[in-house]
Amino acid sequence: MKSIDDPAMRAAAVEAARGGRPFDLLISGGTLVDVATGELRRADIGIIGPLIAAVLPQGARSDAAQRIDASGMFVSPGLIDMHMHVESSMVTPATYARAVLPRGVTTIVWDPHELANVAGVPAVDWAIDAARELPLEAIILAPSCVPSAPGLERAGANFGPESIAALLERPEIGGIAEVMNMEGVISGSPRMSGIVNAGLAAKKPVFGHARGLSGDRLSAFMSAGVSSDHELTSGDDLLEKLRAGLTIELRGSHPYLFDGFIAALKTLPVWPQTLTLCTDDVFPDDLLEQGGLDALIRALVAGGLSPVQVLQAATLNAARRLNRTDLGLIAAGRRANIAIFEDLETFSTRHVIVDGKVIASDGRLNAAVSDHPSDMLKGSMKVEPLSPDDFRVKAEGSRVEVATIDQPRFTRWGKAEADVQNGFVCPPDGATLISVVHRHGQAAEKPKTGFLRGWGEWRGAFATTVSHDSHNLTVFGQNPEDMAVAANALIESGGGMVVVENGKVKALLALPLLGLISDASLEDVARDFEAVRKAAGTIVDWEPPYLSFKALVGATLACNAGPHQTDMGIADVETGTVLESPVLRQLV
Repeated sequence: MKSIDDPAMRAAAVEAARGGRPFDLLISGGTLVDVATGELRRADIGIIGPLIAAVLPQGARSDAAQRIDASGMFVSPGLIDMHMHVESSMVTPATYARAVLPRGVTTIVWDPHELANVAGVPAVDWAIDAARELPLEAIILAPSCVPSAPGLERAGANFGPESIAALLERPEIGGIAEVMNMEGVISGSPRMSGIVNAGLAAKKPVFGHARGLSGDRLSAFMSAGVSSDHELTSGDDLLEKLRAGLTIELRGSHPYLFDGFIAALKTLPVWPQTLTLCTDDVFPDDLLEQGGLDALIRALVAGGLSPVQVLQAATLNAARRLNRTDLGLIAAGRRANIAIFEDLETFSTRHVIVDGKVIASDGRLNAAVSDHPSDMLKGSMKVEPLSPDDFRVKAEGSRVEVATIDQPRFTRWGKAEADVQNGFVCPPDGATLISVVHRHGQAAEKPKTGFLRGWGEWRGAFATTVSHDSHNLTVFGQNPEDMAVAANALIESGGGMVVVENGKVKALLALPLLGLISDASLEDVARDFEAVRKAAGTIVDWEPPYLSFKALVGATLACNAGPHQTDMGIADVETGTVLESPVLRQLV
């Protein structure tokens, strides 16, 4: 982003505001969305370079090198996405920018921890370099949880306090990304205390991940220095965390919670200044068809919230959280990042302005956005081909008791009895196999297999290297034969997602860049992803909201409460233990 504090440029803006010189750009005839006062009022905006020079009574001036007629439209500050992962959309930063800039998003707060969990500091360096070349401003955060649950899983790198402190010294790093190891923070572990304290010492914000925290545990998490959360589970959870004083990054990736959030917000006497908005994770087909932050804004307004207040959360509140006095408000002296919406229902954009330049019109970019070289992200699948027996659980005797991982999303421990044939456990009735294979070259690459219950009746296999947050190769299936075919397809393609049935590949999305992203167009990635999602729906019947396709990529999130399969076994963050094999005891 250009500096707006160049003395010559400031002097030119002062002169233009006084009427001594024409504006470079004048936006006239529109309705200003004043996110400071809550008003919708007629006003014109005069711009010099990247700086707003004046907000004027409508029709007061006409002298400008370029004019935009915004009659009948609404002029808003550019949108700020307060927590997101570019790599969750499975495209490059340039492709992501091409998708969101025309929709009014001018700033993103990017946590590249998916990349970092695969390739460490070099991946963060790549993110910084790739973002530097974009007209979309990306505030990069230092990934705090690489891996998300140390000792319970292995990633491709390990960021301790020293690594985080070194990253925070860089001016491009705006803070510490979501602190996911909640138990480590609350227990005062040296690792997590050191990481959080590094952020505090650098005087940069420490962003949080407080899923399920309440009462004393929430207070302990916040007392350590963590000051935000996006992991909301209900309207009551939202209210408790607002009342606790957290900055909330209300996210768009869990739409089944929106009604509860909206109802909760409507009970408050004033609109919270600590409420911001974020996307977190947006799948590529959703990004293409519905957008990102704009889709969340539409949904909240459609639910009955004030459009001005929702825009305030996405602009001024976000800028305040970031301590960015140049962003979030259309006012003299601020940065000219502006979205001009056709209405406050669909939020379709007519023009998007970044640093005083019209970057997009009528949903299309006006300037080329170039991709950053990505060869260093290839070759991340350090796994040899696997056989069906690799996905079976060994046991002695003829009958055993096994541990199970019950129900998706909010997992819990279970037990079941199972037969043993030829030295391998026969999955219990109604159980689905889940195997995690370390793929980063840091440990043995043999699958660790467990049993899921309540995950539906499977008729094939699904494999993915998008597997939060260590992104090891994760395979779900009804039989080891299909699972081996699925795993080997991704080993060959360099990562991605694949659906297999009866030994044949039904759909494949190749993600050769760290097994997380593709350098293909958004349209191509969205098409292949949608094909995988649809094919997955033919081998298992979804039961929303918890048993859904999205549950598959989060099934290994070991920092969340409950048992989760990792490359080390069945991990439980609450007890800090790993069960290497699901076999508990021999019965016969």
